[in-house]
Amino acid sequence: MKFYKNIALGILLLLFSAFNVLANTGGDKAKSANISGRVLFSETKEPIEHAQLVLENSKYIAFSDENGEFIFNNVESGSYILSVLYVGLKKASKKIELGEKDLEVEIFVDSLIKKLNEVTVREMKSNNFGITHLRNIEGTAIYAGKKSEVVLMDEVAGNLSTNNSRQIYNKVAGLNIWESDAAGIQLGIGGRGLSPNRTSNFNTRQNGYDMSADALGYPESYYSPPAEAIERIEVVRGAASLQYGTQFGGMINFQLKRPAEDKKISGEFRKTVGSYGFFNSFSSLSGTVGKFEYYSFYQYKRGNGWRPNAGFDVHTAHTNLAYRHNKKLRIGFEYTFMNYLAQQPGGLTDALFEQDPRQSIRERNWFKVRWNLPALNIDYKFSSRTRFNFRAFSLIASREALGVPDVINRADPMEERDFIRSNFKNAGAEARIVHRYDLFGNSSNFLFGARFYSGQTTAQQGFADDGSDANFEFLETENSFASDYLFPSYNVSLFAENIFAITKDFSITPGVRFEYINTQSEGYYVMRNTDLAGNEILRQEVQDDRNRKRSFLLAGVGLSYKPKGLTEIYANFSQNYRAITFNDMRIINPNFRIDPNLKDETGFSADLGIRGTIGNWLSYDVSGFLLSYNNKIGAVLRVDSALYNVYRYRTNISDARNFGLESFVEIDFFKIGNKNTLHGLSWFSNLTVQNGKYINSDESAFQGKQVELVPPIIFRTGLSYSFKSFKATYQFSYTKEHYTEATNAERTATAVNGIIPSYYVMDLALEYKFKKWFTLSTGVNNLTNNMYFTRRAEGYPGPGIIPAEGISVYGTVGFRF
Repeated sequence: MKFYKNIALGILLLLFSAFNVLANTGGDKAKSANISGRVLFSETKEPIEHAQLVLENSKYIAFSDENGEFIFNNVESGSYILSVLYVGLKKASKKIELGEKDLEVEIFVDSLIKKLNEVTVREMKSNNFGITHLRNIEGTAIYAGKKSEVVLMDEVAGNLSTNNSRQIYNKVAGLNIWESDAAGIQLGIGGRGLSPNRTSNFNTRQNGYDMSADALGYPESYYSPPAEAIERIEVVRGAASLQYGTQFGGMINFQLKRPAEDKKISGEFRKTVGSYGFFNSFSSLSGTVGKFEYYSFYQYKRGNGWRPNAGFDVHTAHTNLAYRHNKKLRIGFEYTFMNYLAQQPGGLTDALFEQDPRQSIRERNWFKVRWNLPALNIDYKFSSRTRFNFRAFSLIASREALGVPDVINRADPMEERDFIRSNFKNAGAEARIVHRYDLFGNSSNFLFGARFYSGQTTAQQGFADDGSDANFEFLETENSFASDYLFPSYNVSLFAENIFAITKDFSITPGVRFEYINTQSEGYYVMRNTDLAGNEILRQEVQDDRNRKRSFLLAGVGLSYKPKGLTEIYANFSQNYRAITFNDMRIINPNFRIDPNLKDETGFSADLGIRGTIGNWLSYDVSGFLLSYNNKIGAVLRVDSALYNVYRYRTNISDARNFGLESFVEIDFFKIGNKNTLHGLSWFSNLTVQNGKYINSDESAFQGKQVELVPPIIFRTGLSYSFKSFKATYQFSYTKEHYTEATNAERTATAVNGIIPSYYVMDLALEYKFKKWFTLSTGVNNLTNNMYFTRRAEGYPGPGIIPAEGISVYGTVGFRF
């Protein structure tokens, strides 16, 4: 009943919003108007972010966003002096005359000195502490009252060439990181007790469009953008479901670097070498020629891996071409290509790990991925009040897994290998419009959007040859296939949110999302019976066609209170939904089985927190969260008495709830008291304390047990010292022991199930920058050479324990022009 009440409340508020939008479309009735525009550098015409704008001798104050844009709402008609204040830049002033119509202005700011050295630039950027949060409105998206973090990649210290997740996301609270891919080819992060497996519980995006394999049927990400090409990473937690899907995890958006606006051609070249034969080459070109903009990069990396049989070879390329017709219309086209081949050393049992974590007892396992991701983006600005965005995207991709997935406590039988081939052909489009209007004397904002998505995934599983090389071909025999499926999926979504600015300090943001989801499976799988000697005595093809349609409404609301300009108290509530995927429906794996009556998950997520800054020396974000699941899908430990085999059984275990506290604080000691010094010394603490339990279960084996993949404590801290162009950073990471399945088994013979023991890791990074064109960096990862693991895998890249990488060193040389 509460569900429908929430929906009714959301619809009522949105109708009220729409009425006010229509009422204000004809123009402003009051004797006041809005002043909007951009703040730009005089020399380069680049936008200035975080500039303070004031209308002198008045109460009006505003700040510029990442595009240099600002707005004053409901300003009384008259004459004003508009001034811009920014540390390190000259004060700029401009006289303006405001009538009863909205006014747009551009204001240019000069440097305080003719030549800015890099020390000044670094100090300005460090005011963000390397991490910030999303504003109420970013482009055509609303984030008011939501838990969000933005990782600023220029401030990340570490090995960017390997996409080192524990260094990149070290200031994002609550993330459980799987370190089973030392080269950074695939990203594995989960938050608040959700599985990190290929980041499948987040809606993963690049420049605002989908990049995962199949958003509905198989939401795993085999492609991760090179960290060297990323400008910022936007992380929004569970309440993102209203704008980005129904998932419990939220959304991650990788915003790639933008074209240089002040040059016709600009380039960046980076070379990295490291331990275990690692080599990385990254090159990019960008610029603006007339109305045309471009940004392109190419990355190649290879390595032998920390363990035997762990080599890899990766090619990634991207091109972004845009045409800016005028100040209102911009059209852009992007294309991303990625191709990689990796040998997989397989998993280990607990005993093998304790004996030698670096060993490999599988040498015939290979993994191959090919990714093609085109996208079209159109931005149109109807007026200073109304913006429109349209995105169309597609994916043509494949992933192929070849090897021996049999339990790891058995020797490789040296017979035909298991081969899985999946092809993804997906397409989607998403349109959004944001309109700003006046309500109760304050500026409110209404967002409406629609999305269409179609996925066509094929999955074949069968037998390949008995060799050791990367031969991705099925055997040409009558019984070579174990399953052959087509998984069509369709999705239509409508979503809306509205920021009601009740006062200048307090806003309420309700929202609703309508979803229609249709997931299908068309194909067959093979049932095989064998005798005690393993000889096949019965083989039967089972046709397995399914069609599941569902439509529903989700509702949510966010609250934001800003008693002071740099402090915010926020809260949000959002309903969530997770539809079962084709990977939940059918997979043939001796370590893994699936309940044929699996049901979708429902539930909600909520946050309550406070965040802000004090001066330019302290940044903080402290919040509590609650995730509630109905029919939570999880893994259960079971025994096959006929085959004497322990396996994971994926089913709806019971209801569950996860709650916890996430805190982040960073202090720059040399900036206390606004001291002007060439030195910098900052310390950060990132602590998550959480608890996940199964509740309302009919089986005593689950009732009160801990939810799998919920570390009770995740703690990361670091110290960074800088002097002029030199910077040194030390980081410490700790994760407390936690379980991998619902019965809380601590150890099993196959190592597929069991506990993840507590572990800690230390990293050290050094960096030197000479002016704007040269960078030299080096570092040591896993400084104390700890032997630990973060993951137990039931299939590829296992099965069994996947050891994390030991101590490694790297060095990077970079040039820019």
